[in-house]
Amino acid sequence: MTNGPDISPALVARTASRAKDVAPVSSAVEGANPVQGPNNVVPPTEMTGSQAIVRSLEELGVTDVFGLPGGAILPTYDPLMDSSVINHVLVRHEQGAGHAAQGYAMVTGEVGVCIATSGPGATNLVTAIADAHMDSVPMVAITGQVNSAVIGSDAFQEADIVGITMPITKHSFLVTDAQEIPRVLAEAFYIAGSGRPGPVIVDISKDAQQATMEFSWPPRIDLPGYRVISKGHSKQLREAAKLIAAAQRPVFYVGGGVIKAHASRELRELAEFVGAPVATTLQARGAFPDSHEQHVGMPGMHGAVSAVTALQQSDLLITLGARFDDRVTGVLSTFAPNAKVIHADIDPAEISKNRVADVPIVGDLADIIPELLDACRARFEESGRQDLASWWSTLKRLRETYPIGYTEPHDGLTAPQHVIQRIGELTGPEGVYVAGVGQHQMWAAQFVKYERPHQWLNSGGLGTMGYSVPAAMGAKVGNPDRVVWAIDGDGCFQMTNQELATCVINQIPIKVAVINNSSLGMVRQWQTLFYDSRYSNTDLNTGHGTARIPDFVKLADAYGCAGLRCERPEDVDATIAQALEINDRPVVIDFVVSRDSMVWPMVPAGVSNDQIQIARDMTPDWEEED
Repeated sequence: MTNGPDISPALVARTASRAKDVAPVSSAVEGANPVQGPNNVVPPTEMTGSQAIVRSLEELGVTDVFGLPGGAILPTYDPLMDSSVINHVLVRHEQGAGHAAQGYAMVTGEVGVCIATSGPGATNLVTAIADAHMDSVPMVAITGQVNSAVIGSDAFQEADIVGITMPITKHSFLVTDAQEIPRVLAEAFYIAGSGRPGPVIVDISKDAQQATMEFSWPPRIDLPGYRVISKGHSKQLREAAKLIAAAQRPVFYVGGGVIKAHASRELRELAEFVGAPVATTLQARGAFPDSHEQHVGMPGMHGAVSAVTALQQSDLLITLGARFDDRVTGVLSTFAPNAKVIHADIDPAEISKNRVADVPIVGDLADIIPELLDACRARFEESGRQDLASWWSTLKRLRETYPIGYTEPHDGLTAPQHVIQRIGELTGPEGVYVAGVGQHQMWAAQFVKYERPHQWLNSGGLGTMGYSVPAAMGAKVGNPDRVVWAIDGDGCFQMTNQELATCVINQIPIKVAVINNSSLGMVRQWQTLFYDSRYSNTDLNTGHGTARIPDFVKLADAYGCAGLRCERPEDVDATIAQALEINDRPVVIDFVVSRDSMVWPMVPAGVSNDQIQIARDMTPDWEEED
């Protein structure tokens, strides 16, 4: 067999560079063999399908997997026990395995791997799979399936996981022939990690796992119809440069695709050359340094006034790896009404899906951005560039007049924003911050300074409560030398905190900051603003002046973690410092905070971004003189 190139995105991230020798999938038809891993040549060897699964993972370069055994996947767990290469992390719930695989993938750039059994084991992965699909996270989920002879008969613990997950995966495989296992797994990893990343499921029947087959490596990948376009079209790049040179109010609208493409360095070089403001979406936090003078903040429903305004008042959106999500655009018809659009993305389906692009560019941003820089240099040399001084004057005034901030609570309790800000300041940009979903997620996006990619993880597209703890666990496994914080809410934390047991037993010392406002905070905020403060079923009884069920410090102790509680603003720094000194086990901190604190700014649902509020019933003064 012909050895293929090493295209592991993991090797990329861990050396802080990006491989340039990734073979396009079309080369699978043309003779090359784009198989992940070192591409060792393994001569034909007889083994079982289960042994082939484990051996394939080893040859693909997998070192860590997250899973939970059960009957239909049990044949594979037997040879997995003998692997000297693969570290298996036994989770307490399959959803935790999926989110852990996501966290692992997000910090390493590798394809994350999770394993579950059939039926409820597989369906427990569905939320994590959907989450990975929405946020373009490379993940392969391997599930056991009942014997092929009884598929479709409602056999014990049977579920059509391929059918269930088809809308939320890049591809779903059902394997009933042991001989197909190496090829299918190689294809699954390639599909998950190439192009726009995403989850792939490989469902393997129990009899295929138990059957004897002839294993050899590397397999031949054959993916007719699957093409990844890497290079941008030169004419489109020239047209984009022409628009950039002519724009008086350009803005870089940067999405998570820049981080997935490992193109942050290239983005900075282009942005500095053009001189335009840069807005980074929730999924792109860290793609461009917060401290950079050209960064105007995060746009969207809870974005900075300067970022929201930059998009709204721009005459050109230089859109890189973003998808015009409704949380960014508000009412789509009113979004950036006077702007032309350059839209570069590796997924052609995103181009003009929500907003028609004047200049569409399909390709890998790691290639497109340098090509666009070259095109801009040539265009600027030929025709010059616009003076952006007036545009910057407007944005700097807004940035200075309406910075992200907060008011102290009236109830004497700690401001949650202060807690999160101090976590970021005392830990620094080398830490990893993994948020759950809700108010604490938005505060973590607003008040932690992000200076590098892969520093910030969250469930953006799906908004999954329970994401934080298992994703932080996976991130710590993938990047054990960094401090990893799970910034969670008291509601989110109760959905997946059983993975603390996994962390303790496997010596994964994450730090969990429970922002405990005794409520489903974001839901309560909406009830305050839009439902006349009728707090229907949002009180969780976990915080100040309540029954404290559960007591998070006692819960931490029961799991073998260090449990701390902070109830006074003056104790915040000392508590965080104490947590940072504990590295032999997980730490859980119950930060008791005010339930009345809200996330501002805010664009209410169903209105234009022009109606952004900086506090309740307060909007910026757009008429103020520069």
